[in-house]
Amino acid sequence: MVDELVATCKKERNEQLGATLVQRLKNRGFGAWYCATEEEALQQALALIPKDHTVSWGGSVTIGEIGLQQYCREHYKVIDRDTAKTPEERAELMRQALLCDTFLTSANAITADGELVYIDGNGNRTAAVLYGPRQIIAVIGLNKVCKTLQSALDRAHMTAAVINGKRFPGSATPCQKTGVCFDCNMPDTMCNYILTVRRSKPIGRIKVILVGREVGF
Repeated sequence: MVDELVATCKKERNEQLGATLVQRLKNRGFGAWYCATEEEALQQALALIPKDHTVSWGGSVTIGEIGLQQYCREHYKVIDRDTAKTPEERAELMRQALLCDTFLTSANAITADGELVYIDGNGNRTAAVLYGPRQIIAVIGLNKVCKTLQSALDRAHMTAAVINGKRFPGSATPCQKTGVCFDCNMPDTMCNYILTVRRSKPIGRIKVILVGREVGF
């Protein structure tokens, strides 16, 4: 009985938060949708991608978790850096992705007022979000919602960057050993580029799909 009550309360809270964020995102020029599940988020994303679009993406666990990345590999023309056989080829594919039709991503955090926060090591993801692809589709779990811009930046550093760094063997940053951000200035840092997106220009170019589940990190 307690578990059912908690589940109901979580569902209601997520629906309320999702509706609030959708409106605040729209007020900032973003396209915005709330989806309760990963499956709904996948279908919403696919509804936004024309069949003739070339699709690419940055580093995003979220788009993999909802099945979007694999679906696009199977049904769309894609620019996939993971197919590269050399570092040089990988870099070239990342450059080509900046002129794709649809770029898939998530965000490291989103504020309760509707601002998106990104931290990048290479800058390819932040570059695409800023300019180039015809549209950006950002799939973001409600676990990434933060009250203020400062708390969103803190989350990006303390949670997202630390976990992301552990995905790449050989990283020697202090956070890999301690789990705590040291705001380091090292060659291996994951935090070379920090981007806050306040509005979408043109209106609707950046489309945000909020997911009422814990997806990504």
